Amino acid sequence: MSFPVALRRALLALVVVALSLWTVLTTPPRLGLDLRGGTRIVLETRHTPQVRADAAATDRTLEVLRKRVDGLGVAEPSLARSGERRIVVELPGLRDPREAAEVIGRTAQLTVHAVTGTAATGTVPAAGKGRVLADPDAPGGFLALSAPVLTGEGVKSAEAVLDTAGGRGWTVDLAFRDKAADEWARLTGKAACAPAGDPARRVAIVLDDRIVSAPGVEAGVPCGAGIAGGSTQITGGFSADEARDLAALVEGGALPVPVVTVEQSTVGPTLGAEAIRASFLAALIGLACTGVFVIAVYRLLGLLATLALLLYGLISYAAVLALGATLTLPGLAGFVLAIGIAVDANVLVFERAREEYGALGRTAVRDPRRPVAAAFGKVWSAVADANVTTLLAAGLLFAFATGPVKGFGVTLAIGVVASMLTAMVITRIFADLALALPAVRRQPSITGMASPGWLRTRLTRRVPRLMARRRRWFAASAGLLLLALAGIAGRGVEFGVEFTGGRVVQYAAVRPVDADEARSAVAAAGFPDAVVQNTGDGDREVSVRVRQTGDPEQDEIRRALASVAGPVTVERDERVGPSLGGELRAHAVLALGLGVLAQLVYLSVRFRWTYAASAVAAMAQDVLLVIGLFAWLGKPVDSVFLAALLTVVGYSVNDSVVVLDRLRELRRKGGRIPTADLADRAVAQTLPRTVNTGMGALFVLVALAVLGGDSLTDFSVALLAGVVLGMASTVFTTLPLAVSLENRHPAPVPVRPSPRERAGSGAVV
Repeated sequence: MSFPVALRRALLALVVVALSLWTVLTTPPRLGLDLRGGTRIVLETRHTPQVRADAAATDRTLEVLRKRVDGLGVAEPSLARSGERRIVVELPGLRDPREAAEVIGRTAQLTVHAVTGTAATGTVPAAGKGRVLADPDAPGGFLALSAPVLTGEGVKSAEAVLDTAGGRGWTVDLAFRDKAADEWARLTGKAACAPAGDPARRVAIVLDDRIVSAPGVEAGVPCGAGIAGGSTQITGGFSADEARDLAALVEGGALPVPVVTVEQSTVGPTLGAEAIRASFLAALIGLACTGVFVIAVYRLLGLLATLALLLYGLISYAAVLALGATLTLPGLAGFVLAIGIAVDANVLVFERAREEYGALGRTAVRDPRRPVAAAFGKVWSAVADANVTTLLAAGLLFAFATGPVKGFGVTLAIGVVASMLTAMVITRIFADLALALPAVRRQPSITGMASPGWLRTRLTRRVPRLMARRRRWFAASAGLLLLALAGIAGRGVEFGVEFTGGRVVQYAAVRPVDADEARSAVAAAGFPDAVVQNTGDGDREVSVRVRQTGDPEQDEIRRALASVAGPVTVERDERVGPSLGGELRAHAVLALGLGVLAQLVYLSVRFRWTYAASAVAAMAQDVLLVIGLFAWLGKPVDSVFLAALLTVVGYSVNDSVVVLDRLRELRRKGGRIPTADLADRAVAQTLPRTVNTGMGALFVLVALAVLGGDSLTDFSVALLAGVVLGMASTVFTTLPLAVSLENRHPAPVPVRPSPRERAGSGAVV
């Protein structure tokens, strides 16, 4: 390796680390609502006979909603169109979603009418003569109105004002545009000509077919001239909140098309803060355990890899900030999980360096940089293949997931790229500098390469004859698959509210809540089918999952819980419409199907079809086993579980790729050695990497499962099962199946290595 190349590599690493540090120090994180608290509402526009709810109509609706949301006074609201007919509204800090949903979702057709008289209950005006609307202040309870004279489009501004001088309390001040101001003057001028006390002296302001105010024209207004200046007041005994909501509706104007709420979620700030603290602690503990393990196994190289992992954390976090990505709770989990994945490339290099050290003999003792340089060159293709499979899963998550789970796809992808940079560049720089020290050359044992390790030593002495028992492994795999399918078919998969539609509310009580008592109280309140269970620590939290309910029904459930648990507060509220649930369920199936297909296509390009089919079959087996495990445990399958499942897809193929790549290398050199024997050698040579990489991921996942809270426990359990199954399926499913397929369909022509691979660039560990 020439000095200029090393210098360029060092300068690149220095620039990346410096930019990352500057970004972290100067850019605040953009937290999702599930971490900072607030309300998220997903609206869907609907067609009308007059207007089609296409992308253009949805964009116009979004702008009207933006004005309404601004009127609510929420700090840093976010509105964005999703697809052609969906609008995502995020309102940080808003704990009660009812106010926002009522204001932003109403059609808000504002009209101004002349009052033609009073009417009795049930009176219907003649066609084209206006309308009759209820007014409790009118004799008979109804007012007869003319056709609309003004609409909300003529309103220039609306503002809630406290009228202390006139004693009217909270009012809404309206200002009209030019033509509308003239119409207002004509309307009030005509009303001023009616005698005092006559209903015709009043002007009705109607919002959504409801009279919100019908003020009489004051005596000082001249007949025929009316109220000039283009402004007026709406009075009606409003509270401060009612006046602000009305002003927001009026100023926002009418929605071009109706909207309905298809998803709604609320998270309290306390819950979000606890999630951040738990995830941060899990990351620290997982990183510490992983670092200790790597140092214990690889000594000096392990210490250098741990330092590179710290820089990996800095670089990947800075990338999230620089891209402006929203950091969500699943995103935090992806960030923590990527720490375990980042160990993989380092382990690949170090295990190969041990092999190269033994092959070079005294040359490696004189210059320990030689085996490390050879290892970095030979593992590059394996690192690339393994990480591409994970990137495919992350891309599918970003394409098909919704809401916070998209953040998991983003952080996972960033973590994969950052791990390649730190392992292949920064770790190599550290190794080159450290291994050049005279003290290290005098003590080769401290490098971690001089000893092949306990597991590699045992496997070298006696290569296990695993492929000779292929039928036994096939039978065991079939038995596990039947058990998983029995759970799926017998117990059924419990889809979460995201996939079925419904509502889940998590309550926090001041004292421990007995789940059976809470369940009985909710059933007595009229909800016998509700799923009530304890969540969190200390049994002070309880979640209630029901079919679609409105806010009045949720108030009844809340009162029922309070009767057995004392005062309760809402910590999380998630509501998904049945149509959206069905759509998300279809997207989940599509994402999994595309995940399998994408892995098959990629592996078919990189390997023979026999290898690709074996790896994909093992991956499909892992997916079914994880789903079956959740079916037997009765755990819900939701979008976070989908994130875990797609990660399992990437991890399973990642593990298989490494072993299959080694089998391909051995076969090129093996001559007439049977494929089964070569497969046994491939397992023996790569098993240390598989075990050590798996241990790095397990440390992090166990920390997440224990410390990540209720919301991340199921995620961690799914990934723990996936990692263990992925390691086992590589040895007991992928390779036995590959050997059987190769024996049935041998390659017609021996595959010859390319010049680059003969030079050592294509082998893997």
